[in-house]
Amino acid sequence: MTDDHERTLGQIETEVALLMRLGEATRRATGSAEHRVLDRAAYVILRHLDTAGPQNVSALAARLNLDGSTVTRQVSALQRDGLITRTPDPSDGRGTVISPTTAGLQRMTAVRAARTRLYGEMLGDWPAEDRETLALMLRRLNEALESRNRPH
Repeated sequence: MTDDHERTLGQIETEVALLMRLGEATRRATGSAEHRVLDRAAYVILRHLDTAGPQNVSALAARLNLDGSTVTRQVSALQRDGLITRTPDPSDGRGTVISPTTAGLQRMTAVRAARTRLYGEMLGDWPAEDRETLALMLRRLNEALESRNRPH
């Protein structure tokens, strides 16, 4: 590898590490309660269920690249808070299918709206083309990470 290539990869590594750290710090420090009505795991699960529809724990764990026991704990907490429901899985009588409740979708929508406003404020002075490029590059990065983490 060339020095420029290695330097660029090092910069990417540093920026991704900072992005994760600053993103979490921003979420915690934001004064709006909307940002804190769901933890990160609950938000991701509810976003996925909203997009993909009801799922069993195995499908949810596979899609989120998590261990089934981790998802089971997270789903149990969501159920306890009234944010998801479980119904018998028609394809496997031993399992259940997880669906978001109206309350769960309302909380997820509130968090998404608050985050969208926050990014709108932070990136408001960026040219539209730069915002579109950032969105595209983040999507490509997430797709590459997902592909890398998918069992082969």
